[in-house]
Amino acid sequence: MHWAFQIAEKLIEKYPAKNVFTCASGISPSGSVHIGNFREIVTTFFVVKALESLGKKTRFIFSWDDFDRLRKVPQNVASTYESYIGMPYSEVPSPSGKGSYAQYFEKQLEDSLQAFGIEPQFIYQSIEYRSGRYLSHIQTAMKKRREIYDILMRFNTEEPTIEEREDFYPLSLYCQSCNKDTTTITSFDENSGNLEYRCICGNKDMQTLMHSNNLKLNWKVDWAMRWMAEDVIFEPGGRDHSSATGSYNVSKVMAKEIFQYEAPEYIAYEFIGLKGIKEKMSSSSGNVITPNELLKVYIPELILFMFAKYKPSSAFNIGLDEDVLRNYSEFERYRTSYERGTLTDEDIKISLELAGVKGINRQPNFNQVAGIFPLIDFKMNALQTSLRQNGDDFTIKEIKPISDRVSYWIKHWNQQRLVKINQERNTTYYKTLSQKQNEKIDQLAKLLSTEQTLTGDALLSRIYALCHHENKKKMRECQKKLFEDVYQLLINEDNGPRFPILFSAIGREKVIELLTFSK
Repeated sequence: MHWAFQIAEKLIEKYPAKNVFTCASGISPSGSVHIGNFREIVTTFFVVKALESLGKKTRFIFSWDDFDRLRKVPQNVASTYESYIGMPYSEVPSPSGKGSYAQYFEKQLEDSLQAFGIEPQFIYQSIEYRSGRYLSHIQTAMKKRREIYDILMRFNTEEPTIEEREDFYPLSLYCQSCNKDTTTITSFDENSGNLEYRCICGNKDMQTLMHSNNLKLNWKVDWAMRWMAEDVIFEPGGRDHSSATGSYNVSKVMAKEIFQYEAPEYIAYEFIGLKGIKEKMSSSSGNVITPNELLKVYIPELILFMFAKYKPSSAFNIGLDEDVLRNYSEFERYRTSYERGTLTDEDIKISLELAGVKGINRQPNFNQVAGIFPLIDFKMNALQTSLRQNGDDFTIKEIKPISDRVSYWIKHWNQQRLVKINQERNTTYYKTLSQKQNEKIDQLAKLLSTEQTLTGDALLSRIYALCHHENKKKMRECQKKLFEDVYQLLINEDNGPRFPILFSAIGREKVIELLTFSK
């Protein structure tokens, strides 16, 4: 059974009386949300789709933790932003000059999610906290602050002290003067709710808890509180939250003992890597590939398929090198089998369905387009003509989703594929060939001249036949060498697209010209 359905069935069994299954995910907009963060979202998305396919009503919420403090300025943000460290993301100016820092990075992801058909209910924690919605829960946490301290110490190797326990407060307070959390609470009266604080900016103030909008619970308390506030029954988390002393296990105890709520079902997910990059992706460091960048190379259904086919506990890398060709080939092969009803792997079938394969329009083969497009200088009409000559009649609208991605991939990630057609005969290379090799080239040029109607597999069969030999090994060696020689004479490469596609892209007359050396 597919992992998403295993989780869904477990949830249904655990909550038989639940009318609405609330599943959650959330991210702090510390910088551009990368594909590692994206795994949190799609894991919840797939479980939601599985629940819905089993007839359950769902609520998919996504929390933007934009009331968190700016901790570090990413590499792709001006260093002048260091002056805002300590302020909530929602109140730091946007790098674009419009709106806030949080909105700038939130919009990037929200726009990307639309392309995937992922439409959660967005909850902005800055709005929730500022509105006073959580004040009663903050009051509960403050009254039980010593119990919270004790819970934290259960998961801490340090010895607790009476002094630390008395001075502990489970929240951050943004200074009313400088709007930073560089504050220290100096006193709290549980009866009146009055608290006093001082800030390193020099400000000292007193405020009443139940009339405050500048308080935020510390992470492990905050997470537990929000599970209860939203009635969350499922939420995934990264490996860093999933250790024995990690955030989930601590918050699980907080939820039960402080807020009297059973923690949601949880699954840990592994990080996603980029092939060739060893460092962990980090929004704050700027070492990221965003979903939007990935969408410029991969169609959304293929991206979702890559995430769906791996269990969340399995790490995997996404390649932007030659792996792009392999990933497309695999996806197209599975998709064809699925559409023909011959796909026998049930998990792959469900992964395709979760990825939205049923909604994909007809498209050309990515590898085929990648072989042709640079040769014709990325001209769309020429690509359409070339595909048509090889029996694939596509409209421009059907071609564009693939051709745009091929163009971007080659120009930005794989420039070695910027192959050009030779404009003149490569006489220098031709002279290095043996007499036998020259004869094969001459025979091919003659074949193309005399058999003008031959195309596709029929043409390939005749080309292979030029190397016919009783000794199969010698025949294969001859065929391999012939292909290498032709690629060199046409495009100065050892390999390339299938000959029928290559010849149609170049034009048969031009091919004959480049292969004709005999007088």
